[in-house]
Amino acid sequence: MKFELDITKHLRSGGEEFVLRSHFSTSNRALVLFGPSGSGKTLTLKAVAGLLTPDEGCIKVNGDVLFDSSSNVDIPTCHRKVGYVFQDYALFPHLTVWENVAFGLKRVFGRVGPEKVRDVDALVGLFGLDKVAHLKPSFISGGQQQRTALARTLATRPRILLLDEPFSALDQPLRLRMRSELENVLEKFDIPMIMVTHDSDEVESFAEAVVVYRDGNVVGMHNVHEMTRAGKSLSDTIRHEVALAYGPQ
Repeated sequence: MKFELDITKHLRSGGEEFVLRSHFSTSNRALVLFGPSGSGKTLTLKAVAGLLTPDEGCIKVNGDVLFDSSSNVDIPTCHRKVGYVFQDYALFPHLTVWENVAFGLKRVFGRVGPEKVRDVDALVGLFGLDKVAHLKPSFISGGQQQRTALARTLATRPRILLLDEPFSALDQPLRLRMRSELENVLEKFDIPMIMVTHDSDEVESFAEAVVVYRDGNVVGMHNVHEMTRAGKSLSDTIRHEVALAYGPQ
């Protein structure tokens, strides 16, 4: 995956201005955006998905231009072929697990076509949701909700998976188990990923490259393979980044 992003976005809230200046480029398939809450990670992810329009700049995936202010290109979210898993999973509460997974495959004002029903059944089975497929989200566990959100996202066969702090709503034991399950999913579907997190353990578990954010700016980027070849420690680097981010200002 070749991913290129160079954007600026000004936002105002309560009289305060926040400026996102995000710039990086990578060919790694597992990219983690790391930094404190409120540092601009999720805003960047939303810009990639088309849920936030930058003031200026460009976003490219494998050479395809998703956004370019200089040439007035802004591809609608539905045509970007990106899969977005929200922090709270954003499942439809009135739909069952099966219906949530199938939602992106529905015809407009219609039902899932017969040829797609088998795809939905296969995903429900793959994610171990067979026994809860008839239940609505409020009646299933946090881990099952996350698997449902992942299955729904992957049903549309996106070219890139965007994950916004996917484990933050889970308790620690379940978080560890779901990390392992996500690793298996990424390997099985062979899909590039961009993950947002402020958890250093998740960086070490998933990252091939790490983009570090602070106060709306990219303040560092680390390629894990290059670090390993140079004999550097990702753990030590992340601890240093945490100390800078959360230490005295």
